[in-house]
Amino acid sequence: MLKKLLPLVLALVLTLTACGPSSQEAIEDTDFHLVTTTYPVYLLAKEVTRDVEGITVTCMINQGIGCLHDYTLSIHDMKILDRADLLALSGAGLEDSMADAIAAAGCPQIDCSAGVALLESTHEHDHDHGEEAEEADDHDHGEAEPEEDHHHEDAAETDYDAHDHEHDNHIWMDPLRAGQMMANLTEGLAQADPANAETYRANAQAAQVLLTQGQEEVTRMLADLSCRELITFHDGFAYFAESFGLTILRSMEEEAGSEASAHDVVEILEEIEHHQLPAIFTEVNGGTATAEMIRRECGVAIYPLDMMMSGPTEGEVGIRTYLDRIIQNAETIQEAYS
Repeated sequence: MLKKLLPLVLALVLTLTACGPSSQEAIEDTDFHLVTTTYPVYLLAKEVTRDVEGITVTCMINQGIGCLHDYTLSIHDMKILDRADLLALSGAGLEDSMADAIAAAGCPQIDCSAGVALLESTHEHDHDHGEEAEEADDHDHGEAEPEEDHHHEDAAETDYDAHDHEHDNHIWMDPLRAGQMMANLTEGLAQADPANAETYRANAQAAQVLLTQGQEEVTRMLADLSCRELITFHDGFAYFAESFGLTILRSMEEEAGSEASAHDVVEILEEIEHHQLPAIFTEVNGGTATAEMIRRECGVAIYPLDMMMSGPTEGEVGIRTYLDRIIQNAETIQEAYS
């Protein structure tokens, strides 16, 4: 049985937490439950586990949200987590806000971000509430302190991962990094379930070919854009931009009840004029108030990009579903810049 094999998972790939002896003794003849924290990891897991009997893959958080930085688990989420025999994390600090609940679940974990090259975070939370807040920040911190040091003041403080607040954790937005995530997931499953290791690895190998082809296809799609600079009202597109040779001039994530400062608006308007940008980009589930303000000021178009935080779980979902969403973003940028 898969559950009897779980203690064999290697520490390099799986972060093992203590599982009580009683949970190991009370094994029932039922499916093995692999739970993924996010929808992108769910898509990778569905592909890797294709045609494997006796395993159920469930996505814990599958809802229309634009940001997990401050996410609070619901009762429904907790029930899914409680059923997990193995938990697959997106990693790189994305799950920091739920670290205590994850630790309390007491099941083995796969960190899908292990070994993935991370970009520095450019996270700017839009919670200044105008120029007065900017002036207060200058007064509190002194003129010599660089502005970017203020960007992470509200980040959750946990000991889950020391580098989480310094790096961008939206790693799945680059197909090649998604391939590395899938490799971590595959090895974790193969070591937990050696009987099906060959199938997991064969599925992953075929999916890696599709990811490479998808990355090449999108590169061709975006090769002849009228401009290659983006302004985004979400901080999650840096990996996508790097993968396809784009430059994000500015990214800003709005929080509920917040507005951009007048200084921010002026800077964005200057960037739009300097680079002759025909469009700016929001996230499908993110805030749009500042983007709409910019549109009213200069007439620039607004287009939504997708972070893949939710989606269908029925039918043949997997790596092709993931690539369809990446390609859809490329088509949106093509349309915006045509």
